[in-house]
Amino acid sequence: MIAVGLTGGIASGKSTVAAMFVALGAHLVDTDVLARQAVAPGGPALARIAAEFGPEALDASGNLDRAAMRGLAFGDQAARQRLEAIVHPVVAELAGQAMERYAAQDPGGVVLVDVPLLFEVGWDKLFARTVLVYAPAEVQLRRLMARDHCDEAAARVALQAQMPIEQKRKLAHFVIDNSGDMDKTQSQVVSVWRELCALATAAPSRT
Repeated sequence: MIAVGLTGGIASGKSTVAAMFVALGAHLVDTDVLARQAVAPGGPALARIAAEFGPEALDASGNLDRAAMRGLAFGDQAARQRLEAIVHPVVAELAGQAMERYAAQDPGGVVLVDVPLLFEVGWDKLFARTVLVYAPAEVQLRRLMARDHCDEAAARVALQAQMPIEQKRKLAHFVIDNSGDMDKTQSQVVSVWRELCALATAAPSRT
C-alpha cells in the first residue's frame, strides 16, 4: 500500500478530484469527516474544546458552534493553533486507524488521505507522495465568492488563512491543475493515478 496526502487550496476543487481518484480505485480517508466525528457530541475532542474556549464554543443544543469557531479560527492565529492542538491529534489517530484497515484489505492499493491544510500542519512528511489540486489564487477567489455567496473581503480573509497556493505547488510531488475544464482535470488524474499504482505495486508496504 502507498499512502498519499491529497490537498488543495480553498475552492480549488479538491473534492471533485478526490471523487475521480475514488472512481479509479483509490481508497479515501477524509480528514474533514474525521474532524466532524472528533467534535461530535460524545466525541473525543468536544469536551476539551469547551473547556479551552468556554461555553460560547457550543450552541444551545450542546453541539460545536461551527460558525463561531470558524470565525475565531480565521480571525485569530493563536486561537486557531489552540484549536488545532486539540483536534489534530485525534484526527491523526483516526486517520491512522483507517489506513491500517485499508492496508489489511488491499496491501497493494493506494490510500488517499484528504488533508485540507496538509502543508500548513506539516502532515506532508507522513506520506510517501503528496498531490496538490491547484487553481490560481484569482480563480480560487472567484469560486469562493460564488460558492459561499460572500464578498471579496471575506473571501480574501479565508484565502489568507492558508499557505499561498503557489508555495504549495512547489512542495507537492504531483500537481493537478483544476483551473480548466473537467476533461483536462480527468486526464491529469488518470496520469497521476497510473504513477501512484506503479509505486504501490513496487513497494506495497510503503506508507
